[in-house]
This record gives sequence, C-alpha cells and structure tokens, in this order.
Amino acid sequence: MTDSRRVRVVLADDTTAYRDLLRLLLELDGRFEIVAEAENGREAIDAAVSERPDVIVLDVAMPVLDGLQAIPELREGAPGTAIVVLSGFARGRVDEAALAEGAVAYVEKGEAVETVVDTLLAAAAVPR
Repeated sequence: MTDSRRVRVVLADDTTAYRDLLRLLLELDGRFEIVAEAENGREAIDAAVSERPDVIVLDVAMPVLDGLQAIPELREGAPGTAIVVLSGFARGRVDEAALAEGAVAYVEKGEAVETVVDTLLAAAAVPR
C-alpha cells in the first residue's frame, strides 16, 4: 500500500448487519475502500483472489468454510493480502491458531473502532 491511495479491503462475515456496520465505519474513516464482501469462507477466498485487496477481514465462524479453514487457501491464492481475523471468540486458542495459519492479526468483535482501524492500517503495511 502506498500513502497516496486507500487500503483495499474485503469484508468476510456471515452477519450482514455486522458487515454493514464495519463497512460504514471504514468508509467514514476515509482511508479504506471496500472492494468486496463475503458471507462465507468460500466467497471470501474467491473475492480475495479476484480483487487482490491489501487486507481481508475474516470472521472465524462462517458457513461453508470457516475462517480458520480459509486461511491456507487465502495465503496461496492471494499471497499479497494481509489476513486479519475478526471474531466474537475471546483471545486464546482461536487467535493462536489463526496466527499460526498465517493471519497477521486478530481482533475481537466489539473492540473500539480505533483499534480495528489501527490494526487494519498496520496489517496493510506488513510486507508479504
């Protein structure tokens, strides 16, 4: 990502209302462009491969293919995309598993907007 453009993001969460809220918050920030949305792990992989975003925000608990299962395919199909796992599960084994699979960060749902924004900006800056 360069300083002259917005961070390109794919939002993957099976809850439409949560995706809508996150999209609104990121768009209002002005530093992000939502290039695609997905409601399951398979759609997330397809979106990341076709759109080549800087960051994908990936929920853990999704149908078809959950977020942890999707990470290896995302790393292979969209190697330049930083994976930020977002989940309602508390930190512990889930965040450790996500990071071990290749996610660059883990954010709990309900964290402050500033925390989410800072995490996505930092993830976009990580060389891959």
